[in-house]
Amino acid sequence: VQLQASGGGLVQAGGSLRLSCSRSGRTFSSGAMGWFRQAPGKEREFVASVRWSGESTYYADSVKGRFTISRDNGKNTVYLQMNSLKPEDTAVYYCAAGNTPFGVRTSPAYWGQGTLVTVSS
Repeated sequence: VQLQASGGGLVQAGGSLRLSCSRSGRTFSSGAMGWFRQAPGKEREFVASVRWSGESTYYADSVKGRFTISRDNGKNTVYLQMNSLKPEDTAVYYCAAGNTPFGVRTSPAYWGQGTLVTVSS
């Protein structure tokens, strides 16, 4: 499975960005995909996940109400819409895939490369 993330950039506080992650290679109807982030000097942390079938989503408390994860099965792509961005959202964002929703949140089987999001104050 290959994951390709895109959409990062520089935005002012209060602004919005949408990240995309396309997957290719081995496909599976079950499982989930998610987003993680790593800020400078900090450990990588879970942000959001979505099942590949169904509507189940899961968010970190720090992004609830501001970020929305969604998927387009036809395009094999997962999105992360980020609104009301804060300087503390600045990080490298990584997409990930796993065989189960719990697995993708705790120990993803596959990682994409990161995309940098910088939020200026």
